[in-house]
Parts: sequence; C-alpha cells; structure tokens
Amino acid sequence: MYYECHMHIFMNGRNYREAVALHRDGVNEEDIRNHLEAYARAEVLYLRDGGDNLGVSARTVHIAPEYGIEYRTPIFAIHKNGHYGGIVGRGFDTMKEYHALVKEAAAAGADFIKIMVSGILDFTRGGALTEASLDRDEIREMIHIAHEEGFAVMAHTNGADAVRAVIDAGIDSIEHGNFMDEDCLLALSESNCIWVPTFVTITNLIGSGRYDDESLTRLKREQGGRIRKGFALGVRIAPGSDAGAYRVPHAQGIRDEYRELYALCADRMTKEEFEREMTRAAEELRLRFVRK
Repeated sequence: MYYECHMHIFMNGRNYREAVALHRDGVNEEDIRNHLEAYARAEVLYLRDGGDNLGVSARTVHIAPEYGIEYRTPIFAIHKNGHYGGIVGRGFDTMKEYHALVKEAAAAGADFIKIMVSGILDFTRGGALTEASLDRDEIREMIHIAHEEGFAVMAHTNGADAVRAVIDAGIDSIEHGNFMDEDCLLALSESNCIWVPTFVTITNLIGSGRYDDESLTRLKREQGGRIRKGFALGVRIAPGSDAGAYRVPHAQGIRDEYRELYALCADRMTKEEFEREMTRAAEELRLRFVRK
C-alpha cells in the first residue's frame, strides 16, 4: 500500500485552467472516478487532498470509499485575501472572517484545516518565492483558532521565516518547505510536525522545456540536500507529491515521489527500511488529520 499525503483531485497534471473549466459549471464525477481508479490500480489507498474552491473534493468524499480508498480533505484551503491561495480555496480579511471559514469547513465535513502562509516557487525567476510569508502573529492566531475548533492544521509553507513561524505556532504538517535553513530543520526534528516536501514538483519539471533546466537542477540539489539532512536528523517526512500539479500525474506522481526520496537516502538505509519510515510518518499523519 502507498500513501499520497498531498494531492488535488480536481487538477489533472497538465493544465490548471483546463481542470478548472471541467468543473466550473458543476463537478465532473467522471473525472473524479478516473483519478480514483488510477489510485486504486496503483495500490495508493490513502489520499490527503489539499482542497479546492469548486466542490470537487467535497464530492470525492462520497465516492472514494467505492474504490477502497481512505480520503481526507479540508474541503477548501484558507488564504488571506491579496495573497497566494485563491486557486485552491477561500479568502479572508479579518480573523473573524477566518474563524467563520473554519466553521464553514467544519459544517461541510472537513477532516482538517489547510492554511496558506507563503507564496510559491516562481520557476520563471529561477524558483524565487512569489511573496513573503504572512505575519507571525497572524500565523499563530490562524493555527490556534483551528486547533481550538478541534482540527489538525496543514500549512502551505515556503521560506525559512514562514517555516519557523508555523513550527513555533504548533503546526501539524508543513507542505513543501522550500528554502528552510538548518535552524528550521533542527526545530522540525524537535517538534511533532510532519514534513511533506512534495519533491517531484521540482524534479518532474526537469527536461520539460517549460523552465530553465539549470535553475531546476539547482533547486533539486538544494531541496534534496535539505530533505537528506532532515532524514539524518530524524525529521518525520511523509510522502506526498502534490499530484495534479504540472507534470505530476495522479497515482504516478506518488510513485515518483517515493523514488526521488529514496534516492536521497539510499546510501543510509535499505529500500525496506525507507518504506517503513515512509509508512510510519504517513500513518502518524493519517491518524492525526481526522477531526477529533
């Protein structure tokens, strides 16, 4: 059995606009079923979605059991208006509005809350972050509110400042985690946080012709070094590919992620030991990301 700890059922791995158009006028159930069939065939029987603003993951909750798949979702991600996150969720301006969205997600059946606290990698600029992270006090309050409502929290996080802020605030999982420094890795190793690096969102772009391969190779080397150091420090690292993102196909994406992660530590552990580590972290995540 494989675990996919970060994916987006509504995306298609090719074209975001095309994926949105398919569901814009109503959820396309056939598309959902095609993705779930691919996961079932590949023996990927645990899926943790990153949410969407089209109702696709909400519908998937009712379909996934037919395929023997345990499916968990935040229903939609939550971002501060004017900052990255609109492609997968809902926005707020005030903490009162944020709290209302958390309650709305709860009423819709969310298993956990996903927050967006930083930008993304801009591959057209060599992987530079698109924006700075939210304010530390805002991040702390967002996590606190979700925890008070009984939820674990998944945080889209890039950049050392953002990583330190979410760890200090007691985050449950960090998604992506690009550009963290050694202090971040040490803090992660001493925390209860689980890191889902989604490494193939970088590695699968190499050779695509869409972006500069030299920059991508550098990003792969740098992020790979952080992940390798994380393994050495005992950081809990769980497998998640961000399936649905460009060149990260459903079902195949997580197989690619397992392969790329193992390549980083193959000189330190056997394949069986690596798979046990992946299962241990993924099982901890699976048990944590269910509303209490």
